[in-house]
This record gives sequence, structure tokens and C-alpha cells, in this order.
Amino acid sequence: MKSNQLNQEQSMQVFSKMISNKVSNGFTLEERNDKLLFAVLSKGGKVVNHSLNFMIFCLTLGLWSFAWLYLTFEASKQKKVLVAIDEEGIPFEERCLVA
Repeated sequence: MKSNQLNQEQSMQVFSKMISNKVSNGFTLEERNDKLLFAVLSKGGKVVNHSLNFMIFCLTLGLWSFAWLYLTFEASKQKKVLVAIDEEGIPFEERCLVA
């Protein structure tokens, strides 16, 4: 019984460390459950400076349009991550789909 409590304490420490690492990388904590040991974190997308990108687009005679489209549609999306510890005590991280 005591070894089971120790594993629970170790799992909680690993779980807290996972969350603090994500928060230090710019994520914000949206939901945390300490009983089931899971948390949902999110990171806002980048803001695209369209006037700067238009200037680069003009200077490169339109070649910058591919990078500009990528920045507009992919890099500016919000990212969500689920971090958890499963029943066996193994930590995992899963990227969530954002609509």
C-alpha cells in the first residue's frame, strides 16, 4: 500500500513538471484534474503582419505568397495539448484538434 502511495506522489511530481515545462514554453493552462492526472493547455497563434508580408510579396515578385499563405492559415492557428499520466504511471502528451 505504501509503495502505491509513493507511485502516486511520483506521478503527481512528474505531472506537475510536465505542466510547468509547457507553461514555460508559452502555453496557458485551461483545465487541470489532479485526481485523474490530466491537463489541457493551449497556445495562441501568431499574429501575422500583413502589411510587412505584402511588401515582401512585392519585392520578391510574388514568390513570398507561399510563405504568406502558410503564415496566415497554419502558423496563426491556436494549438491545444493534452498532457496526462495513464493508469500505469506513464506520462504522455497528445495534440488536440482545434476547429
